[in-house]
Amino acid sequence: MKQKWGIIITGVIVGLVSVCLGHLGNPGNMQLCVACFIRDTAGALGLHRAEPVQYIRPEVIGLVLGSFIIGLIKKDFAPKGGSSPFTRFILGICVMVGALIFLGCPTRMVLRIAGGDLNALVGLVGFAGGILTGIVFLNRGFSLKRSYDQPLAEGLGMPFVSVLLLIALIAAPSFIFFSQNGLGSIHAPFLISLVGALIVGVVAQRSRLCFIAGVRDVVLFKDFHMLVGFVVILGVVLVGNLITGRFHLGFDGQPVAHSEWLWNILGLYLVGFGSTLLGGCPMRQLIMAGSGSSDSSVTVLGFLVGAALVHNFGLASSAAGTTANGRIAFFVCVAIVFVIAIMNSKKSSIN
Repeated sequence: MKQKWGIIITGVIVGLVSVCLGHLGNPGNMQLCVACFIRDTAGALGLHRAEPVQYIRPEVIGLVLGSFIIGLIKKDFAPKGGSSPFTRFILGICVMVGALIFLGCPTRMVLRIAGGDLNALVGLVGFAGGILTGIVFLNRGFSLKRSYDQPLAEGLGMPFVSVLLLIALIAAPSFIFFSQNGLGSIHAPFLISLVGALIVGVVAQRSRLCFIAGVRDVVLFKDFHMLVGFVVILGVVLVGNLITGRFHLGFDGQPVAHSEWLWNILGLYLVGFGSTLLGGCPMRQLIMAGSGSSDSSVTVLGFLVGAALVHNFGLASSAAGTTANGRIAFFVCVAIVFVIAIMNSKKSSIN
C-alpha cells in the first residue's frame, strides 16, 4: 500500500510541476521533456549549432541534483558501474535519434497526449511495440552484465557536471550559446524550473518512476504499480491543461509536432526498444545518474552526443515532418539495437 501511494503522489507532483512549467513559459507540451532539454543543453555547449535550440535547461540539472541530494539523505547513493559502458553509450545515441524523430521522449509523449495531441497517441503504439520487442529479448536472457561497486568519484561524476552546468547557466560566459529566438529562447523562469525539477528528482528517485517499467512490469509480472504513475501524470496534466486553456484536441497544428503517423510510431518504437535494453527511460537514466550509477551517466552522455549528431547531420524532425536523413538514421539505429539485443542474449546462436 505504501508503494502504491508513493507512485500516486509522485505522479501528482510530476503532473503539477509540468503544468506549472508549461503555464509559466516552457514550450507547448514540452514542460518536462528530457530528450528536448538535453538537445537544448547540447546546443548551449556548442556540440551542435542549431541556433533555435540552445539553452542550458535547469530541468536537466534539477533532476540529477534532486536525485543526488535525496540519495545522500536516505543513504542509498551508491557508486556503481562497469555494465557494458560502450554499449550503453551507443544505445543512448540510438534512443535520442528515435526521440528526435518523434520529437520527444516518453515523458513528452504523455505530456503531448494530455495536451490533446493525437499524434502522440498514435506514437504510443510504437512505444509499446518497442518495449514488447525488448521484452522478447529479456525473456531470451538479454543482459548488459552486472554492475560493480566503484570509487566515490565515479558516482559523483554526473552531479559534479550538473553543478558545472548550473554555474555556466548563471554566469553565462561567452563560450556558452543561448538562443535569441526559437524553442531555446522559450522557457519558464530559471529558479522555478530548477526548483520544480529538484522536487521531481527527489520523488522520482524514491518511487523509481520509469515510463518503460510501466509497460514492462505489466507484461512480465502483471504488476500495474508503475503504470499507475503514468496514468496519474496524464490525468493531472490533462486537468491542468483544461483549466489553463492549453488543451487542443487534434492532429494538426500541435506545438512542436508533426503528423507523419508512421514516423511517430517508428520513432517511439526505437525509443521503447532501446530504453528497455537500457533498463529505463531517459528520465530514469538521469535519476539513476544522480544516484551514483556511472552506467546511467554514460548513457546520458550518449543522449548528449546523439542530440548533437541529430542536429549536425540533419536528422531531427520538425513541424514540417521528418527528413530523409532522419529516416535513414532510423533504420541504421534500429539495426544496431537489434544486433546489440541478439549478441547480448543467452539464447542467441551467436554466443
